[in-house]
Amino acid sequence: MAHGSARLNVYGRTLLITRVVRDGRLVAHVARELGISRQCAHRWVSRFRLEGAAGLVDRSSRPRSMPRRTPFEVEQRVLQLRVQLRQGQDRIGPAVGVPARTVGAILRRHGVPRLSECDPLTGRAIRASKQTAVRYERARPGELVHIDVKKLGRIPDGGGWRAHGRAASDTAAHKRARIGFDYVHSMIDDHSRLAYSEIHPDEKGATCAGFLTRAAAYFATHGITRIERVMTDNHFSYRLSNDFQSVLRWLGAKHVLIRPHCPWQNGKVERLNRTLQTEWAYRQIFTSNTARADALAPFIEHYNAHRHHTAINGTPLSRVSPT
Repeated sequence: MAHGSARLNVYGRTLLITRVVRDGRLVAHVARELGISRQCAHRWVSRFRLEGAAGLVDRSSRPRSMPRRTPFEVEQRVLQLRVQLRQGQDRIGPAVGVPARTVGAILRRHGVPRLSECDPLTGRAIRASKQTAVRYERARPGELVHIDVKKLGRIPDGGGWRAHGRAASDTAAHKRARIGFDYVHSMIDDHSRLAYSEIHPDEKGATCAGFLTRAAAYFATHGITRIERVMTDNHFSYRLSNDFQSVLRWLGAKHVLIRPHCPWQNGKVERLNRTLQTEWAYRQIFTSNTARADALAPFIEHYNAHRHHTAINGTPLSRVSPT
């Protein structure tokens, strides 16, 4: 693989040298054939005559000195905070006293994986993430909200495998105990990122309808009194439920369905689901399901009022006007 900024790879440079040095052709003619400038062709020919074949090999374009590079001690502090806090550049930057973009450059330079690729408890890379360059944002609060459900395994009394290790989940008693799942229903506003979540024992149509009613009331108390569109996936509890459709009509909202098997189209609430996992459900070790459930509402208030969102450069409440 050639240098990222080079027009010719090593084979192309060798071809240039063969045609100019061995065949005696004009540099300008060969440069035109290979699609490079005369100055570039003369540079490679001169380097070959000075250094031989070794002069055609890629070399780093890094400057010999970088007096404005971040000091070594600061870089180490950034790496240390990344391990300790498991947070992004916008959180680490103010703590160290350097711009967020500098923190991002340091993390990339040292090959630190993205938070989305890491286990929330250990911080070690476990997955690759899919990203899309197609981004959008609605112009006003309430123009579009996203809804989704995230299923989480319930925590047995005394704690599960995250508290006691995988070996504790291999016992016969644990296998007989079917504790089931919690269904975290969430709604987020596309423009402001204002969020609301509840935990329910299922994701049936009536449950989703009740959640939408209470979520709309929560949004109304924070200044979003009109919901125009509701985006969901194609689950039957959204698509076929009369209860859910009745609430949509009561709100005067249009139901928008994403394309099947394309969850990234409902990306804002999917991102909220991941935030709930890493910063609420799996951020600490809970010893009971009730303890985790009780921690959800305080986290949502923190998410809306205090947690900084890079995409909007502020908090969700900074984009809405409470009534």
